[in-house]
Amino acid sequence: MAHTNRPPLAGVRVIESSMLGPAAITTHFADLGADVIKVEPPAGDYVRDMTWPIIEGVSLLHYHVNRGKKSVTLDLRKPEGVEIYKELVKGADVVVEAMRPGSLARRGLGYDDLKAINPKIVFCNISGYGMTGPYKSLPAHGIAFDTWAGIVIPAYDEEGFCYIPEHASVGMHAGPMLGAMGILAGIIRARETGEGCMMEIGQSDAAAYMDWYRSESWMAYDRPKDEVTGNKADNYERRAPGTAGMKEGVRYQIYESSDGHVLFMASEQAFWKNFCECVGRPELFEKWPGSKFADHARGNRELQRELREVFKARSSQEWIQLGGEKNFPIAPCNTPKTLVDDPQFQDRFPIYPHEKHKADMLPFPLKIIGETLPDPAVAPTVGEQTEKVLREVLGYDAARIEKLRDSGTFG
Repeated sequence: MAHTNRPPLAGVRVIESSMLGPAAITTHFADLGADVIKVEPPAGDYVRDMTWPIIEGVSLLHYHVNRGKKSVTLDLRKPEGVEIYKELVKGADVVVEAMRPGSLARRGLGYDDLKAINPKIVFCNISGYGMTGPYKSLPAHGIAFDTWAGIVIPAYDEEGFCYIPEHASVGMHAGPMLGAMGILAGIIRARETGEGCMMEIGQSDAAAYMDWYRSESWMAYDRPKDEVTGNKADNYERRAPGTAGMKEGVRYQIYESSDGHVLFMASEQAFWKNFCECVGRPELFEKWPGSKFADHARGNRELQRELREVFKARSSQEWIQLGGEKNFPIAPCNTPKTLVDDPQFQDRFPIYPHEKHKADMLPFPLKIIGETLPDPAVAPTVGEQTEKVLREVLGYDAARIEKLRDSGTFG
């Protein structure tokens, strides 16, 4: 089958106005070959100085979320800057306002202003709490969206001080990804109908949406017990929603191996039988066969003690290999530090090396069979491509660019 070397989003142009992490909404577009032009104020997006690690004076956050983009500096307090922005929008598919809602409108660059010059434009705002509600103007950073959504539970140290526990960030990653999906839907419709649209997403909303299983379970449990029950394997007793209901699991639980930990997941009877036969312990299945589906042998400490000793007898990789050979579900328990050494990770994620990209980074995870996604350029310095974009995208000549530079339009 013949394949093209043209990236999937080649021909899509995005004009981005962003501050900090929400700029990740267009990283997905850049990774897939779109032309993403990041319009910055003359002082630049201070994302380059935020969080840690700092790599040769620039943050990893900037290197990741702004890779593959072009940076143009425009002083939008000047009419020339606003006019150039509008010219860029004329030939674009998307405008992203990754900052507080209304920031562009205050400069005469809101959706109504821009659709007047490009009816097909898809305008998307991504902010902390969205454009409506009592928190819409509340300043926030990434962890706020997860505490708001109930994903992060406050912890206490040995001195009784409350602290933020280690956790995987959800809202700051899910918001940009869901927003990008919405933008693509908008582009498809705009190209078919000639009509653009304005959309918005709150990163807090995205965090809540990604944790729908727990919140919807609690809503279900508000209904009468004769309408909403637990699983048949638990004798219909209601368990705590999501992973909170896993604490007392036995056939679905983390166990210590000889050199680490593994997650054992034999909740189906057939998998449980395969495991018992594999380890030469058929009596465990005979004594505790369990239900056909979703049986975790909750609270069976006797069985848990037996399994604790069984799992200590082999290394994590030996267990993973056996699970594949004998057909029972088992998984490694990696950490963010050890994940890069996992053979599955190494097969799936050819790291962008720091020698070329300034930071070692994970590539976009989508695979297009028979094709290779473009290797993104290093995240830009402030205004690095200003003159290049004006020359190549808008067709400005050297004299016009020099006049704009002298006027301070670029800062």
